[in-house]
Amino acid sequence: MKRIIVIGCPGAGKSTLARKLRDTLRLPLFYCDVLFFNSDKTNVSRDEFDKSILNITETNEWIVDGNYLRTMPIRLEKCDTVFFLDYPTELCLENAAKRIGTKREDLPWIENDFDEDFKQYIKDFAKDQLPKIYSLLSQHSDKNIYVFHNPSECDDFVNLYLQSALGNKADK
Repeated sequence: MKRIIVIGCPGAGKSTLARKLRDTLRLPLFYCDVLFFNSDKTNVSRDEFDKSILNITETNEWIVDGNYLRTMPIRLEKCDTVFFLDYPTELCLENAAKRIGTKREDLPWIENDFDEDFKQYIKDFAKDQLPKIYSLLSQHSDKNIYVFHNPSECDDFVNLYLQSALGNKADK
């Protein structure tokens, strides 16, 4: 597990999981939102974003947090592991609302309100994004793909996996 993508609905906990993986596996972590957005909420050009993604995925070790469906095929091609948080919409809405006003390393500004367009994007995620994500994942059966449907399922697996991985490193 050296090239990882973490995907799922906003508010599912992708960034929290990505940080846990980074801190345990000691892999560099890149957030798609930080690569795409400037601190003034403008975005970089498609070419600049694509170049950043390509540069990252050409290296041997990384974690990339974020969906960005347009560039997901590039990341899927280069990764060895996918963590997909397919959580209920209501949970994602609650989590996204809880982080309003909090400074986060995965976003280059502080959200001061729960933007209605963003809220609607979360509400529509299961209908608009999930079928596309599952279709992309079905084309990569050669990857280690872990799909979780609730936080406990993910936490249990990750804690067990990471304990095992760290134990194996200690044995060497």
